[in-house]
Amino acid sequence: MLKGFSRKFEPLEVLSSEQLDAIHRGILTVLWRTGITFHHDRVLKLYEKNGCKVDYDQKKVFFPSALVEQCLRTAPETICFEAREPKNTMRVGGNTVYTSDFPGMQILDLHTREPRTATRKEFYDAVKVEDALENLSYLGGISPIYSWQGVPAVMAQIEAFAGRIRNSSKFTRSQYGLDLENFNIMMAKAVGIDIEGYLGASSPLTYYEDAIESTYKYVEAGYSILIGSGPVMGGTSPATNAGSMIAYSAEVIAGLVLVQLLKPGSRVSVSSFLFPQNMRTGHPSFGNVSGFLQQVAFSQIWTRYGVPIHAGAGVSNSKEIDYQSGYEKAIMVLSAALSGAHIIQFMGGVSGELTYHPAQCVIDDDLAGAVGRFIGGFEVSDDTLAIDLINQVGSIPGHYLDKEHTRKWWQKEHFFPKVADTLDYGSWRETGKKNVLSYAQARVDEILTVHKPKPLSADQEQAIEDVLKEARKYYRKNGIISDDEWTDYLRDLKSPNYPYA
Repeated sequence: MLKGFSRKFEPLEVLSSEQLDAIHRGILTVLWRTGITFHHDRVLKLYEKNGCKVDYDQKKVFFPSALVEQCLRTAPETICFEAREPKNTMRVGGNTVYTSDFPGMQILDLHTREPRTATRKEFYDAVKVEDALENLSYLGGISPIYSWQGVPAVMAQIEAFAGRIRNSSKFTRSQYGLDLENFNIMMAKAVGIDIEGYLGASSPLTYYEDAIESTYKYVEAGYSILIGSGPVMGGTSPATNAGSMIAYSAEVIAGLVLVQLLKPGSRVSVSSFLFPQNMRTGHPSFGNVSGFLQQVAFSQIWTRYGVPIHAGAGVSNSKEIDYQSGYEKAIMVLSAALSGAHIIQFMGGVSGELTYHPAQCVIDDDLAGAVGRFIGGFEVSDDTLAIDLINQVGSIPGHYLDKEHTRKWWQKEHFFPKVADTLDYGSWRETGKKNVLSYAQARVDEILTVHKPKPLSADQEQAIEDVLKEARKYYRKNGIISDDEWTDYLRDLKSPNYPYA
């Protein structure tokens, strides 16, 4: 089982107990007075059966506080994600922190510095790199890249799910939409792996049929559910931090109540993915300090509720792998880790959800290691206090370089990144003046040369292929894959890179 990182001190808080109570009361008020819209008649009846007030004309559900409190108590505080390989299994909750990837619609071309559509090989290679990284524990549902050349849009997330299973034995998440969850569940069952589904709200305060239908399927299959949405402060949620926290948490709680009504005690986790809108440009402001505050406050609220937390906002506004990307990510990731988040999604994402690159993922693995070392604190014992040693060494010309204590402790106490430039100026000049991106690209190349993910068995591989064929046939028959898309798809399937595992 993966140990993750352990936070050795109390979580960071930005809300007083009075402020926390006020936000909690606000959430309960919105759930009861404003209500949540559900475009799904079956779920409206389920809520009504369990004590909610339902307006069938407006498709609104109004949640009594007692039901909300009951479902929050029913949701487990710690959940287990069983990976295909037992060493990658995660126990999520408490003071343990794991780090995860963050997707992009396209791959960032490091030569042109522009986004472009990835190839199948580039997608599979990105997953293989993620499988090799020691600090990356969890593979997200649309990661690492949304799609690739030659694959119809409707098949993108099904092919991506298969690509993650084929090229990594780490735990992964699925998505929903246009029945894709049916095929992902079929693949998971065929291979015998645990996965996590996703229930996404649409801000403000709405759930649509596809999200709800997929949740029924994932819960029935016994899988965990991640609940979240993506409100933009000032656009689809209030401009204020407190108001957005109330509206967003009300959305998430409504989904949590659904999962617990379907199957009490079901595994659930909640995602923080909330940014302010830049009113000058109309775009979400990733990497903004308000987002950092939101993450800490969200963690504080949901730690009170006792539900495992995903921090999904470790991305930058920068379009390149540069200083801005580094500081925006670092502050967000450290804030999330300090405040009690259990899974932090940020690795590999470059600009918002637009671009991804495995070299960024390698750099982010160092960031994850550094943050993990920081939250681990340090040991205070007779051995680490080293009082006898200090007395022995004394003043100059004494030193600690040749001491057994130094050999024992220097690597335990200190974190050393794998791809950062740590050379002195002379060595840096002599070795070609390389920077962190140069080292990261070299490590990507090394991983792709030497790392071999645990393969599926022949029977498992065939089972995956059978499900993919069924999905292709289903969408082609229903006219969702056009003739032109089908021609390109067949060409991709006949290429030497299929299956590139």
